[in-house]
Amino acid sequence: MKLICLIIALSILFPANSYAHELPDLGDVSQATITPYQERQIGLQIMRQIRADPSYLDDPEIASYLSNLGHKLIANSEETNAGQSFEFFALQDSSINAFALPGGFMGFNSGLIIAAQSESELAAVMSHEIAHVTQKHLARMIAGQKFDLIKSLATLAVAIIAARSNPQASQAILVASQASAIQSKLDFTRKHEKEADRIGLNILLDAGFEPQGMSTFFERLQRAGRFHENGAPSYLRTHPITYERIADIQNRIREMPYRQVPDSIDFLLVRAKLRAMQGKPHDTVVQFKSRLDEKRYINEAVERYGYIHALLRDKKNIQASNELAHLYQILQNDSSTSVLTNHPLGKTVRVENKNVIAGAMIETLSASVKLANGKITEAFDIYKTALRIYPQHRALIHGYAHALLQNKLTETALEFINKQLLLIPNDPQLFSLQAQCYALLGDRMLEHRALAESYALKGHIAAALDQLQTALQNSNGNFYQLSSVEARLKQIQALKAEEDKEK
Repeated sequence: MKLICLIIALSILFPANSYAHELPDLGDVSQATITPYQERQIGLQIMRQIRADPSYLDDPEIASYLSNLGHKLIANSEETNAGQSFEFFALQDSSINAFALPGGFMGFNSGLIIAAQSESELAAVMSHEIAHVTQKHLARMIAGQKFDLIKSLATLAVAIIAARSNPQASQAILVASQASAIQSKLDFTRKHEKEADRIGLNILLDAGFEPQGMSTFFERLQRAGRFHENGAPSYLRTHPITYERIADIQNRIREMPYRQVPDSIDFLLVRAKLRAMQGKPHDTVVQFKSRLDEKRYINEAVERYGYIHALLRDKKNIQASNELAHLYQILQNDSSTSVLTNHPLGKTVRVENKNVIAGAMIETLSASVKLANGKITEAFDIYKTALRIYPQHRALIHGYAHALLQNKLTETALEFINKQLLLIPNDPQLFSLQAQCYALLGDRMLEHRALAESYALKGHIAAALDQLQTALQNSNGNFYQLSSVEARLKQIQALKAEEDKEK
């Protein structure tokens, strides 16, 4: 995907040309420093462009899984700065790649997650990227460059998005050459790559994963690159893997205790969901059915979960409902799981007790199947029961709010959303849903106030400012609500002024 290839260069992905003949000129770092705040602002500016791109996966279940895995690894990194924040996200892109941006933002292509044959392999890539951040490789590279180069990074993001939306050969070549020029100045050294391998391996081991996951994944990518030179995995082009690096990782692994770590059901479900989202809907359905018919799977329940997602995507709603019943039967007969009683379908259903996300993902899918088949009451019953068990699962929260709105239960939806916002006030999707409620109820001031909060949480400060000004122009006569909008406008104006200073 051109966007990500260029954004990799733009965002100073941790790649490093390991074959570079010259080390980057770091300059006098004491004279050219970048503060954590500046680094974060650069990252936020780039993230605004990424979030606006169709490939950005705004899926709370996938994001939650990546965040949980990432923070589990971070908790086992002794050198993590307490003030360093991290945010993990996914892109719907079949190429095998992962990258880190300034400010602790880390992106993972769906292709990489699917290509990982175990959770330890995915954790290995993630721990390598985390090590780059904790060792401040990125900040050290930026610090050695002119500050106008830093400013040009976010500017180039806009050009990249424009080139992708309106591809013109000359413009694409220009953008690519600009990105290449920036990349050549910011390539990491072999020392940085080996340091990230070493520290990443320790993080992987301390977090309880198989250290072999790092060498097996890198070896497989290297083989793919050797036999498919022109179509080598993107990760190889941005993170060149040498025999020396693999040998060094293997030598370190020999000194570590061997362990075999089973994959979490969360990992397997997220991977199956991503597989269901790729390719043409009908082709994906055929692939899942073929694997099930030929019993080419590790976990049948996981495979059927993915199959149901694929069926819904292909609008085969009745077949999805039939498969859902089959899935519950498998779960009920699985002795490795624990019992979930009082299920709204009137059955005893089993979910793995160690993985809250897994149970919630299955319930979210179940409600979606019922809604797709017009069984509104059953869907609402599933949402209500599941939310009592998994009250913080955002996919359930969003799904229930959407279902209430779709069925014209606007006031009920608004009451539910307002309660959720008291618990999770940093959810832009909830504010967007709240805005829909106010629009249907005819309250234009609160509609635009809610949209402003949604934009602000996504980092779109200028758009938030516009929405608040529109809200003031549509006053509903409520003095307290008007005062609240005016106060929020002042806060956003201050943020905008601060943002403009950094440009």
